[in-house]
Formats: sequence, structure tokens, C-alpha cells
Amino acid sequence: MPDPMPALEPTITEEIHPDVALVERARAGDGSAFEQLVRQYDRQIFRVAQHITQNREDAEDITQDAFFKAYQKLDQFQGNSKFSTWLVRIAVNESLMRLRKRKTSKTVSMDEDVQTDEGSIPRDFAEWRPNPEQQYNQAELGDILRKTIQGLPPGFRTVFTLRDIENLSTEETAEALGLSVPAVKSRLLRARLQLRERLSRYFKQKKEGQSG
Repeated sequence: MPDPMPALEPTITEEIHPDVALVERARAGDGSAFEQLVRQYDRQIFRVAQHITQNREDAEDITQDAFFKAYQKLDQFQGNSKFSTWLVRIAVNESLMRLRKRKTSKTVSMDEDVQTDEGSIPRDFAEWRPNPEQQYNQAELGDILRKTIQGLPPGFRTVFTLRDIENLSTEETAEALGLSVPAVKSRLLRARLQLRERLSRYFKQKKEGQSG
């Protein structure tokens, strides 16, 4: 009696991100492939640059510079991370460089302690959003948030932008900024605490103004 047919073992194929194929085509000289990458990520890169620099013109320049540098350095992209993460890292570096050139704001340590009116705050406190009892429409809340983010030190603002606005994972944020995961978590917590305090102060002043 012949042996039964051996069961076919399932073939395990690692899923390749579509961006990798586009990068390979761009490396080979396919300009349309790189144009597609630009179309996919130019809005995200612009948002990141604008949040960090708080300046639209700077953000437009940085977006162009970031894609130009990415094109020049395509051979350095190893594919170990997402292309978007690699691109964000270039944009963040360009943005921080632009801030340093301005030299108008005083130098602030990225890890400066958060000073709060309440004194010590539990380490697990991470809710930065305003009190839900406050009635504001989305447009007004967005404007308040943008103005409040401007007051964050650049290091905190950058981590907050990538993690809470662009929704990168903690690991992707760490990779994009060249930081450890614990460092990202620490800076994100401090950014949220500062933001929460600034928002609370804003709402308090506004409430007192309305009742006065």
C-alpha cells in the first residue's frame, strides 16, 4: 500500500510594505515612484514640521528639504523601519535645525522638570485633554490646542506631535527621534502634564473673564 501523500507545509511569506517596492523603483531611477511617495507623505511631513516650528513658511521649506534629502539618501534606507518613520526623522532633524537657527527663544532642556501649581503629580497621570464639562466646538478647541502646544519646549513638542497628533507608536517615535522608548515615554508624560496645566489655566482664565 503506497504511503499517503505528505501534507504540504504552509509557505510562510513575510509581508513586504508597498513603500519598499516604491523605494526600490526610485533607487533604480523611476522618478514616478518617488513622486508617489511624496504624494503619500507630504501632508504628514508638513504637519510635523509646522507643529515643531509653529511657522507655515518654515514648514513648507522643511517639507521640500526633507524630501530632497530623502531622495539623496535613498541608498541609506535599510528597510528595517517604515519609510514614513525614516522620512519623519529627516523632517524632525530639519525642523529642530531651523529652530536652532532662529536663536530667539531661550535654550530649554528637553528634560526640564515640570513646574506645576499642584506640586507633585502621580506618575501615571497622562490625560492632557481639557475637562469634558467645558463646552467648546472642535474648531475653537483646535485653535486653543495649537496655541497651547506653541508654549511647549521643542523637545516635548516634538514627542507630543509624533505620538499624540500623528499617532506614531512609542517605538516608531523613539526610532524617528533616535531616543530610547523610556525616554519617549518620559518626555511624552511631561509634555502631556505641561499641556494639561496650560489648558487648565486657559480655561480658568476664560471662565473668570466670562463671569467677571
